[in-house]
Amino acid sequence: MRIKRTIPHSDTARRTRLLAVATGLVAAGALVVPAANAQDSVATFSAAQLRQADDAVLGADVAGTAWGIDPKTKRLVVTADSTVSKAEIAKLKKAAGANAGALKIQRTPGKFQKYISGGDAIYADSWRCSLGFNVRNSAGAYYFLTAGHCTDGAGTWWSNSAKTTVLGTTSGSSFPTNDYGIVRYTNNSVTKSGTVGSQDITGAADPTVGQNVTRRGSTTGTHSGRVTALNQTVNYGGGDVVYGMIKTTVCAEPGDSGGPLYSGSTALGLTSGGSGNCSSGGTTFFQPVTEALRAYNVSVY
Repeated sequence: MRIKRTIPHSDTARRTRLLAVATGLVAAGALVVPAANAQDSVATFSAAQLRQADDAVLGADVAGTAWGIDPKTKRLVVTADSTVSKAEIAKLKKAAGANAGALKIQRTPGKFQKYISGGDAIYADSWRCSLGFNVRNSAGAYYFLTAGHCTDGAGTWWSNSAKTTVLGTTSGSSFPTNDYGIVRYTNNSVTKSGTVGSQDITGAADPTVGQNVTRRGSTTGTHSGRVTALNQTVNYGGGDVVYGMIKTTVCAEPGDSGGPLYSGSTALGLTSGGSGNCSSGGTTFFQPVTEALRAYNVSVY
């Protein structure tokens, strides 16, 4: 689920897609489908075969899937949400052809959607997201990072739903393919803290599998979990495919998009989307923050 909390607004086709993100979220707990036979469970696949299988899954274009290569098992792990039919699973395997045995299919309840709404609420014309990290460039200009599907099509940003306090304007946006955007502060009276809640953020890094992490968002507050996979490709549908995502067990809900993923004082990611809720759990994907920092030549502080 791509978590963009929308404010009803009749706009473009993209707005219509974004409105859908606030509905139908259910818990996500991955259930592994048993291997078809013992041969599949012991078969090994070369790096070239795994790349071919990866390309085949992308080309099959099945919305509600996320996938990445597991370096330990040498398999392409494909996570399919509840909207993916048996016929679509068969489509993926058919597309993989001779490399179909390289696919390890996992099922997760719920629907992958983008999540729109440092975790504080920020408001565009027609939706709410969460501020990720405050950053600045070498000249001392202040900005904040958030999700690219939040900044996509957005101009001015406010700190309140009544839109009486301007924060700034979008100065960069990358979505799909990536999911990060940057907003330049234009309001000099706004405090631009380098913290996430009470946690000071002093650096940024890429996470590791198994690492304990924390996420903060304007809908659900602060929740923790662990990193389960890296370099994941996620197909949200409608042509919205993102690459290189961090997969976690942290829950999130509509409005949490763009919010920060961190470990202690280290910034790790920006909330992209997933499935589930914070009552019963979920699977959530994050844009690595280091990529966004490099793209815009800014740093946390």
